[in-house]
Amino acid sequence: MGVLRMILGDQLSASLSALSDLDPARDVVLMAEVQAECTYVRHHAHKIVLVLSGMRHFAAALRARGVTVEYVTLDDPDNTQSLRGEFLRAIERHKADRAVLTEPGEWRLSEDMRHWHEAAGLEVDIRDDTRFFARIQEFLAWARDRRGLRMEFFYRDMRRRHAILMDGDQPEGGAWNYDRENRASLPRGVANPPVPRFQPDAITRDVIALVERHFPAHVGCAGDFALPVTAEDAHAALSDFIEYRLPSFGTFQDAMKAGEPVLFHALVSTSMNLGLLLPREICAAAEDAYRRGHAKLNAVEGFIRQIVGWREYVRGIYWMNMPDYAHKNALGATQRMPWFYWTGRTRMNCLHHAITDTLAHAYAHHIQRLMITGNFALLAGLHPDDVDEWYLIVYADAYQWVEMPNVRGMALFADGGIMGSKPYAASGSYINRMSDYCRGCAYDVKDAVGPNACPFNYLYWDFFARHEKALAGNIRLAMPIKTLSRMDPAKLAKMRANAAAFLASDAMRVEPEPT
Repeated sequence: MGVLRMILGDQLSASLSALSDLDPARDVVLMAEVQAECTYVRHHAHKIVLVLSGMRHFAAALRARGVTVEYVTLDDPDNTQSLRGEFLRAIERHKADRAVLTEPGEWRLSEDMRHWHEAAGLEVDIRDDTRFFARIQEFLAWARDRRGLRMEFFYRDMRRRHAILMDGDQPEGGAWNYDRENRASLPRGVANPPVPRFQPDAITRDVIALVERHFPAHVGCAGDFALPVTAEDAHAALSDFIEYRLPSFGTFQDAMKAGEPVLFHALVSTSMNLGLLLPREICAAAEDAYRRGHAKLNAVEGFIRQIVGWREYVRGIYWMNMPDYAHKNALGATQRMPWFYWTGRTRMNCLHHAITDTLAHAYAHHIQRLMITGNFALLAGLHPDDVDEWYLIVYADAYQWVEMPNVRGMALFADGGIMGSKPYAASGSYINRMSDYCRGCAYDVKDAVGPNACPFNYLYWDFFARHEKALAGNIRLAMPIKTLSRMDPAKLAKMRANAAAFLASDAMRVEPEPT
């Protein structure tokens, strides 16, 4: 035969580099569902359904184009349950002349794939993933010899290079960043647009039944699944966002509301990280909305920055620093993750809502992830390994290349400032300003001391007291460090005593409660 071309579960793009020169008359495309990828962490049931159903639909679309697809299902009795094993089995069956792959998104797979040619005894062509704006080598070239790697400067370079939201050689509107206009809390009475749900077809229903059989102990209910699993549905989801939520996205992108996990957010990250939507077409659709007057610049720029800026930037940080990045713990955090992260049963209302919504939907928007679950993990000193694994498990859009830098770097400052310029620590006042969570909370957000004080308040000052020496030179933390130095020692001692008591209490139990 000709070439064996293997497609991974997050590579469901017709323009994938591994398919660019495909000869349908001679080549075979291999796709394989394997236990190893479903269980290297105990992924949320929605994540497994998303990937496996997306793979099956993509295989059907390739076959409709006349492409020969060899598809190995999870319950195939001959399945070796590893990507390497299925690759080697296919090479042996088809006597391929050579193999073509697109580079994987995660370090662990990349390290394994580098040796597949030795095991197979033939040439294995591993190609760049051209679906991103910046290839890995381009990011490394940009980062070389820079004193500090800040996303804002990378983002500007990407905007220039790809002519996104530009007016000639200047940024549209005269400024690169409109973040100051994107920090409004949600006024009462604002109507939230309904979120589209994509009802499972026969293929997805089969996958749901498969996941319920094979992964009953994983987080989440597979039967509630309603995410896009085809390019057609993914584009419909994007169009819905552009039409109904993008105009308000910028202003309220940092807002949070009890019982409303989506608000004006896009819900396209699962499709983009799976390959059903390409970042270029997402950004083009958003820019078009601005050009035709449908959405204001602050909304469109804020949305595009998350894709052209943060998404591309965190990928570069990941590949530049792995494998050491996976072990960084610059603040020496040792507290084990409390069990309420797996149940949502906590008296802290903000965490209760953010976690229960996450467990139900495999989704939370970026401020809930950073400033609620991530902020608490930072202040409480939760071990980065625990937090890292939790985020990778519970979110349907989580892949290590995008999850790890956002968690270890952005949320926990465990990388010591490689990715972010400061720890994103906040007290209860921030949560109160940006949400309605505090209204229904058992704790009083106005108190920092005492049995009813908001834990975020005393944990906030305990965090800065613990790390004052390490953070004192950070100019972006000058205000809290200065306030700490002037604080009444007796008050600080009471807050630190509250923090110690809380971290040692049943509220921070690390095992399930006895039944």
